[in-house]
Parts: sequence; C-alpha cells; structure tokens
Amino acid sequence: MLRILLYGCGGLALLVLGVVVFNLSAFEAPHREGAPRLIAHRGVHQTYTRDNLENETCTAELINTPTHGLFENTLSSMKAAFAAGADVVELDVHLTPEGQFAVFHDWTVDCRTNGTGVTEQLAIDYLRTLDIGYGYTADGGATYPLRGTGVGLMPTLPEVLAHFPDQSFLINFKSRRTEEGEALAALIARHPEWRGTLWGVYGGAEPTDRSRELIHGLTGYTRQSMMSCLIDYELWGWTGIVPDSCRDSVVLVPANFAWAIWGWPHRFTKRMEAAGSQVILAGPFENGDFGTRGIDSVDELSYVPEGFGGYVWTNRIEVIGPALNARQP
Repeated sequence: MLRILLYGCGGLALLVLGVVVFNLSAFEAPHREGAPRLIAHRGVHQTYTRDNLENETCTAELINTPTHGLFENTLSSMKAAFAAGADVVELDVHLTPEGQFAVFHDWTVDCRTNGTGVTEQLAIDYLRTLDIGYGYTADGGATYPLRGTGVGLMPTLPEVLAHFPDQSFLINFKSRRTEEGEALAALIARHPEWRGTLWGVYGGAEPTDRSRELIHGLTGYTRQSMMSCLIDYELWGWTGIVPDSCRDSVVLVPANFAWAIWGWPHRFTKRMEAAGSQVILAGPFENGDFGTRGIDSVDELSYVPEGFGGYVWTNRIEVIGPALNARQP
C-alpha cells in the first residue's frame, strides 16, 4: 500500500513538474527585439493624483503643477504622444445629436470646461466653442493656469483620423449605445482609407461588439471579455489550450498579476498571437481600478519583461517612451 502511495505521489510530482516546464517562458525565445510597443492613454496630458479617486471625481481639480500646456484627447497631445514613442494612442468618443463623434473624455463638460451638460447631448458647434482648459487647477482653485488656452481644441474623430492617416488609435466608447458602433462602421464605410488607423475599440459593450460585427477584422475588448479570458485561461492555459474567450481579441494583463499567467511572458504572448489576439500589459490592479492604471513611472518599468511581445499601457508616454527606448542595448 505504501509503495502504491509513493508511486502515486511520484507520478503527481512528475505531472506537476511537466506542467511547470511546459509553461516556463524561460525556454521560449524573447518575442521581439527593440523596445516594446506602447499605448498612450489619452496622449500627453496633465497629470493628477490618483489617491481616493471615484467615478465622479473631477480630476482637473487635482492636477499637479503643469509642466506643459497639453490637454488629453487633442491633436497636439496626440502628436506629442507619437513623437514620444507611442505606437497607439487611446482616445475617447461621444456621439452627438448630429451624429458627430466628439473626442473628449468626460461624461459631462462641467469639470474641465466653461460649459455645462452631458457631452453626448450637446451640439458639436457648442462643444467647439468650449475652453477645455478652463477647470484645471493645481492649488484648490486659487489659480487656473490653463484657463483660456484650450478654446476650440476639442476635435471630432474624423478630424483626428484625417490628421494622422498613418498612425493607430484605440477608441474608447464612453456610452453603451449600440448606435455608436454603427456610426463608427458607417464612418469607415465612407472613408475606407481610415480603416488602417483603427487599432481597436473598447469600452461600452454594446457599441464595442456592434462595431466589431460591422467592421471586418476589427479587434477590441470589454471589461467582461477581459475577465472571461483571464479566468478561462487560468483554467485551461496550463495545457497550452487558448480558450475561445481569448481568441481574436485583446487581452489586458494587470502587471502585478502577470506572474500567475501560464507561460508569462513570451510563451503566453506567442500563444495569444497565434490565436489572433493582442496582449496589453497594464499597470498594477489596485482598489478595483482595472485597466486604467498604466506603467507610469521609471520604477514600474521593472514590470516590463525584456523582449516583451505585447503592448504596454501608459498614462505617461512622455516619460515611459524615452525610458524604454534608453533601456534597449
């Protein structure tokens, strides 16, 4: 009986060892040479403290002392992001009553601008008149150093795509309106030359899914799809199987949980690529903040493996782009 027990334990140990070896990334060649590819969240923008943030927090009232005059989601911000090394720039869209996509982050304009109202309910001509730097303050409202410098800087999505025809964008649908996905598909149908600028879509599940149905080969993800993929892969990834929930998609991995991913980093990214999916390394998952934190400081570059084959999400492209480039031999 003891012999049978020993054989059983030995067999189990060999099985576990085999699974570990099969998923060791150390036996996989690095995915690519050069610096990892970068996704600049909102381009180059004003930084702010992330302490005690809630959905309704007006981050324009929490900014650090400005070191530049750029605003998120503007043409100049995007240009600076690409110049700093971004391969993809993330931007936010709202479909206005006229059927125009306004490029702006907030659900309302009250926080950052001199206007009022829900962004998607406002006419594009009105949105163009606003000063998007109106509400920024670094000293609790004593001064507003950027006020007056953002008048007329809110672009439309067609303006962005026409201005950067050779670049790539990740579009964030701020609403859950299916018609937003249909409107994006209609825009690309009218301008097929812009199809190559769409790296992917995410955000509201309804417009994300609808745009992917209508635009051939468009990739994207939702919070639900991300969670489904990570859970399913943890259940099956040790076998080398890539579950259907991870195929033809975007897989976002929080940096502080990457160690738990079977085959991380090189074997995992190659499995995802073979399944038609891209991998994004995001910042650490903390306090329910899933997918918005990035690799935002030089210290956090330790999370980025050498030869990483996916994309790195950052809110500080002006810092991380040059730092990653300098890290290369």
